Amino acid sequence: MMKNSVSDQSYYTESEEEEHDEEKEFKGEEDDGNDSDSSGEIHPQNNPGSYNTTSWPQSYRQSIDLYSSVPSPSLNFLGTPTLSRLSGSFLSSSLTRRHTPESLSAETKPLLPTVADEELPPQRRSSHSLLPPIPPRRTAVIKDSKPSHVSHEAPTAGQSSYAQAVLNGMNVLCGVGLLSTPYAAKEGGWVGLSILLIFGLLSFYTGILLRYCLDSEPGLETYPDIGQAAFGTVGRIAISIILYVELYACCIEHIILESDNLSSLFPNAHLNVGGFDLNSHHLFALMTALAVLPTVWLRDLSVLSYISAGGVVASVLVVFCLFWVGLVDGVGVHSKGTTFNLATFPVAIGLYGFCYSGHAVFPNIYTSMAKPNQYPSVLLTCFIICTVMYAGVAVMGYTMFGESTMSQFTLNMPKDLVASKIAVWTTVVNPFTKYALTMSPVALSLEELIPSNHLKSHVYAICIRTALVLSTLLVALTVPFFGLVMSLIGSSLTMLVTLILPCACFLSILRGKITWFQVTVCSIVIVVGVISSVIGTYSALSEIVQSLSS
Repeated sequence: MMKNSVSDQSYYTESEEEEHDEEKEFKGEEDDGNDSDSSGEIHPQNNPGSYNTTSWPQSYRQSIDLYSSVPSPSLNFLGTPTLSRLSGSFLSSSLTRRHTPESLSAETKPLLPTVADEELPPQRRSSHSLLPPIPPRRTAVIKDSKPSHVSHEAPTAGQSSYAQAVLNGMNVLCGVGLLSTPYAAKEGGWVGLSILLIFGLLSFYTGILLRYCLDSEPGLETYPDIGQAAFGTVGRIAISIILYVELYACCIEHIILESDNLSSLFPNAHLNVGGFDLNSHHLFALMTALAVLPTVWLRDLSVLSYISAGGVVASVLVVFCLFWVGLVDGVGVHSKGTTFNLATFPVAIGLYGFCYSGHAVFPNIYTSMAKPNQYPSVLLTCFIICTVMYAGVAVMGYTMFGESTMSQFTLNMPKDLVASKIAVWTTVVNPFTKYALTMSPVALSLEELIPSNHLKSHVYAICIRTALVLSTLLVALTVPFFGLVMSLIGSSLTMLVTLILPCACFLSILRGKITWFQVTVCSIVIVVGVISSVIGTYSALSEIVQSLSS
């Protein structure tokens, strides 16, 4: 979805030897008076407006593009180098080099295009580089661009249409949070639905603020870039860590989700290994981790991207199944519910907050658009559609299941109904395709820290990715509470990413250029975010501790 597609920016080489051969060949062609450094390349982003050339993480743009981009089924897929690489697409030297992205093939074009296809002189880049091209509408033209056999064309502008940008935004916002809105309605009561609307309004406003931050200075493209412009390198690193932790936590939720839903399908499943009796929850959590582990090792995630591109369709299908079960299959809507639950209301705050955790990708949506002035309208459309879906599911689920509503409404749906089975299996399949794409940015950022003298070793990258998967499994087994973990993520992380940090960055970057009214509104949003974060985090942690001790 959106932005400069990784498939158009893959600096992919099959081996270090091939790269050196091409370097020599290129250098030989350039010996006639072209200025270049000793390696025969120039730095593509040497203008002072660039914010992503030296500070960690340099892989953010490409990895988030990979995580959220939607490639199209292209005729070029069959019989191209992409297909030939699938059989050997596990970790190789090109993945474990410093700053090398999880690359999609250059031949595979995105379904939702994010960069212009117009032919421009390609910039000289190393295949090690993860530095994204800077859109020309906010940066100066980089001089001395030279053709290269190693690099691909450097796209310079977005071409996502209005409809494509809306689909991208919905794909970001409509996630697993949709499953827990009935549970949030139960925890907070009907009055709690007002929190959903308030968070939707505030999140839309802070999404607009990110646009102003991006346009404030040349070279700003991503959320970490905004953090660096506002608070220096410390801000960039701090925001990056928060975003990566949020992605890591979502992977934990994927494992818990799989465990819960598969256990509901096969409640009697168990396994005895070495004296350890694994019940259905533990067994399916372990099986999920083992199933996703090979996908995390993949170097080319284009196959998973094809499947996970149906995120919006999957969400709509599950919602349709819920309404079908309630209105057609006879379950009925009979519960009046509770007006307000003070004791558990803070948990609902975190759950509703988690529903709007898309701000990490909004800058990419903006920079990908062919008509950036349509960004506010795109954002408004996304938030209206998603908020209506969230509220509709919350009302329908809570009135159907009442006080017995579980953390995922799929667990409440009658098992013998066809619509229920469709909803559950759709919920089960989706995370298997998204786990690797969600974990990839985290793994790639850690691989940037591999010592330079160990870059050629496959072992380090494999160990990092395996350790990440195993750690998410351990956390999921230790804290197997889907709703409470989601509330904790929404309170502690999403409030920061969605409400607090956009306002803080806006005030810092544009200080002296904004009105007192804007300062007041941003201050109010920050206060609301801080209060919600503190109350929600404390409540979620208390509930988790109580659940573990019981």
